[in-house]
Amino acid sequence: MFHLTWQKSSLSGADGADNCLELASGADGLRHLRESDDPDVVVTTDAAKLRAFILGVKAGEFDHLV
Repeated sequence: MFHLTWQKSSLSGADGADNCLELASGADGLRHLRESDDPDVVVTTDAAKLRAFILGVKAGEFDHLV
């Protein structure tokens, strides 16, 4: 596997907690996501699927799961 440069929101950790979602774009064109408190677990997807997921979250499509 190649080196990934992880990014997180500048607002992350503002409340003193360091748990956040990190995102990296790979040279393979895929998007990689992980939680900062468990960096060995990585979810990989493509840009179109990640975009569809984020739009679904914003639209409330998963609200019934909480």
